[in-house]
Parts: sequence; C-alpha cells; structure tokens
Amino acid sequence: MSDNTVPASANPPRRWPALLIGLCVVAGVAGAMGWFMYKPKAPMALLASDKLGMSRPDGLLETHSLSQLPKDLLAVPFLKETLTEDFVFYYETHADRLGLIGSLRRIIYEHDLKLQDSLIEQLFDQPADIALWRGADGRLKDFLLVMDRGGLAKVLEPLAKVALDDTQLSKVAEVKVGADDVALYQLTYNATKALLFASHGDKLVVLSNPVRLQDPEDGAAPEPGSVSSQAIAALLNGEKLFPEAFGLQPRAPEVKQRLSVNSSVLAMGYQRFIPNFAGLRFDMDDQGWHSFLAMDELDNQPDFDFKPIWQAMPMGASACVALPLAAEQQQPLLVKLGADDKVAQALTGHMAGAAGLCWYADSRLYTPLMVASLDDDDSARLDGDLGTLFGSMVGAYEGKVDEHAFPVVEEQQGEIRQWQRQVSSNFGPYAASEAEQPAAITGKAFMRVSLARHGSTLLFSLDDKLVDKALDTLDKRFPPMADLVPKDLLMPVYFGPDAMAQLMQQETLDSLPQDMEPVFYNAAQTYLMPKLRTLGGYGKYALTLPEGSEPNGHWQWLPLQWKAL
Repeated sequence: MSDNTVPASANPPRRWPALLIGLCVVAGVAGAMGWFMYKPKAPMALLASDKLGMSRPDGLLETHSLSQLPKDLLAVPFLKETLTEDFVFYYETHADRLGLIGSLRRIIYEHDLKLQDSLIEQLFDQPADIALWRGADGRLKDFLLVMDRGGLAKVLEPLAKVALDDTQLSKVAEVKVGADDVALYQLTYNATKALLFASHGDKLVVLSNPVRLQDPEDGAAPEPGSVSSQAIAALLNGEKLFPEAFGLQPRAPEVKQRLSVNSSVLAMGYQRFIPNFAGLRFDMDDQGWHSFLAMDELDNQPDFDFKPIWQAMPMGASACVALPLAAEQQQPLLVKLGADDKVAQALTGHMAGAAGLCWYADSRLYTPLMVASLDDDDSARLDGDLGTLFGSMVGAYEGKVDEHAFPVVEEQQGEIRQWQRQVSSNFGPYAASEAEQPAAITGKAFMRVSLARHGSTLLFSLDDKLVDKALDTLDKRFPPMADLVPKDLLMPVYFGPDAMAQLMQQETLDSLPQDMEPVFYNAAQTYLMPKLRTLGGYGKYALTLPEGSEPNGHWQWLPLQWKAL
C-alpha cells in the first residue's frame, strides 16, 4: 500500500483518511491566511474548454458508476462509521431525483414508448464525467454531465417524437456535431425545475440548469459557470474538456472514482490571495482512496519549511495547517487595511518562511491561533509598525466609548512585545460583566484580540489565551506541536480527532440553545453527538508531503501521505 493510500483499517493502530475533514480544514485556512501569498509565476494557459465557451469548472467528479459513488465513499472506515446508511438513502430519496424519475416514467407510460422501466436505473449506473459550478451561495450546485456507454444514447431517441406534444418535454435548439444536427431538449420537473439534454452516438450530455447555456460573443471570455452550445457539441463528439481544467490526464480504467475540487471552492472567495494553493483531489482504486494536493508555482518560491511553526504552536490542537509565506505583493492590501505605504513595505519585506493556523478545543472555531515568522535581522525594529498596523486593523466602533474603539494596550517584557485591544462582540469568550468597565461594552460579550512578537515569531488570535499559551510554548513552559509531529517530514496538515470532536460538539450546542431550539438540540444530541464520540476515538494524523516537494508550473499534483502519530 502506498503512503498516500487511505488506510484500510480503523483497528489499532487506528487509521482513517479524514477525507471530507481535510477539505474543511484547508478551506478555513485558505481564507484566513490568504493575504500572505504571491501572484502566480505565469498565467495559466487558455484551455480548450475556454476557447469553446465553457468556463472552468469548480469541481469535477469522474466515476465508473454514479449509483456506486455513495457506497464507495462508505468504503472508507471512518466515513462508514460516522455517516451511516442514511447517507446513501438520502441520495436514493432526494426530491430532485425522485421528481426527475417520476417525470420520465410518466412520459414513457403516457406516450407508450417501448422503453424498459429499468432505463432509469441504467442512467444512474453508467460511467460519467460531471463538471460542477458554484451557485450564488458558494456551494457546488449546477452541473454538466457527460455519459459514455455504447447504445445508451440511442435508447433515448424515441423521446424526439414525444417532444412535439408533451407538456414537460420540448425541443429548444440544435447543436452541430460534425455533419449532424443534434436536438437539444428541455425537461421540466418538480414544477419549477428544468434541465437540458442531448444525445449523439454513444454520448449523452445533461445540463442541470438551462440558464447556464450561454453563447458568448466572438472573442469574449465565457461567463463564470456558463456553457456554450459549441462546448456541448464538442462533448457529444467525444472531446475530453474537463480533466485539462484540473491539470489531469483522462481517468485511467483502474481509477473507479476521481473527485477534484478547485481552490475556488475551498478558499471561500479569497483565492486571489492564495495562488500557491490550486486544489485537492481524491482517487479510489482497488487499493482504496488516495489524496493529492495541487500547487501552483510562484515567483521567488519560498521554501517549504514548517518547523518554526510547529515549534511555536502549543500541543493539543484540533487541527492545523501550514503554508509557505510570501507577502511582498500584498502591500496594496495592507494599505487598504490601514497601513501606510512605508509600513506595508517594511512589514512585507521582513516576512519569511511559513505561516500556520491551529484550532483548539478550549477556544472557538472562529478564533484560531496564527503563527508567522520574521527575518532575524533585528525584528524589534518593526514593533512600531506592527503596533500601528494592529491599531488600524483591529477594533470596532464602540458607541459607548465616545464613539471610538477601546485603546490598544501595549506591553513589553524582554524580547516579547504584545498588543491587545478589547472589542465588543456577542461571539466573544468573555461576558460583558468581566470587563473593567462593563457599561462600556456594546452587547453582551467581548474579545481581547491579541498580537505578540516573540523574537522573530509573530502570534495573532482573536482569543488572547491562545496567544498567551503560544508565548509559554516559546519560553518552554508548555510543550509544542513539534514534540508530536514526525521528525524531518514536511507536514502541512495535522488533525486531532479527539480535540476536533470536542470543538465541533461545543460549536453545535452553542448554536442550538436548548430553550430556543429544542427540536434541533434534541436531534443533535440523538444523532450527531454519538458520531462525534466515534470521531473522537480515532488516532491523530499528520498529512505530509514527499521530501523535497515543490510546485513546478500549474496544477502540480503532490501526493499527501497519511502518517499515524
């Protein structure tokens, strides 16, 4: 079994792939750390799909069988024990699926088509490529499906006659495939929903949202999420337009499932600040699931050295991520956030190495600890600039404090310099009654946002207790994550299931007050908490990259190796 293969057993030593958790962790880190990163070294090449008027997908699913996908996911021991059979049944009984199946069966029955009732099951039990785009809410929503199976498309040809007089099925256009004019049909279902489809030879193409069908003017770039009739024609003609958008070769026969996700989905809108991170991929073959990280090469590519991060991070984290740090090109952003040009230039010019984030069960999901490094050339000279930037970026309008933010409290002790500001927030860890001046707090709670410099290490968090713990770690009064992680390995991601389960339980119950949400609270106690307890029983894992890993060009896929700790 290769190192990046998802472990096959959950028995001691406990192993599991955290397949979906990895997506969530990287998504959160990408948003929080984005302002440190460079622009790409070179623009990405124009893809064939771009030229044909189809925008780059945000996600891609390549499968040997759509109907087998949920079961294949449950082949992962961790997912099997935490998702249960409801996960599979959800897709079997989803309203859109049932509505579509019902509409097709009505058409077949009312028009006396000589189609077997098993046609529906055949449609969901075929090899398929599915490109996905995000909706307005940021979630993967609309899709373009291409099926390739001899004879299947021809089975659907009787639908052409039905389209002349059916209320739910109609012919809306034609696309040119070689010398043939191929009809494009629209099927309406569930009263308000519709999809487009066309078949030619051994190909079936389905577009889930007719609004996505747009033909750009000559020379114009396709709109995000749009698909042109020219692209549909190319897919019907057998062209593979999807894998190229993710830097992939066509799926090999031994790969049963391949799921690729663009960083545009994971970065929550901050992708322009994190061009180093391109995406994630999960492959399944006869040996199990495998994980990959896609990186893009940057100008002056910083070294992948995360050791200083793990020396500063306190032990006991729920999850951690570290990324190479590069800041020079983000000077304009710092200026917009309140720094003048001179301060922005000074700070970005002294950033070095890597930066990392860790979440802790004794804090909150939205208050991770960030660690970054400065160069060793008299870092204390930057204290004035750091204080200025902290004062301009951190704080809020406090209506009870003469319409100003609370003052910044600055302290120095040896090589430690710390800045702290009280900020009113109903999500803060401190009740308003704990403040020195409770009447000045706007709301029922507040935070003590904290920034500290310990030598050449920068620490920041919305939770001052995490910063204090990190300072103790650097002063060797508290053990660091470095004592836990593998020695001499490149570890960008750490996951502690027990601490993560505690954090998730706290966040869930906090968002569902029992007196206000009794139904959801009881449901969480009944269904979610047992799963979190199962999650907490798994061992800790480090996700590592091969020694000497470094991106070279666009969409450089690097295998993620799972190491049990």
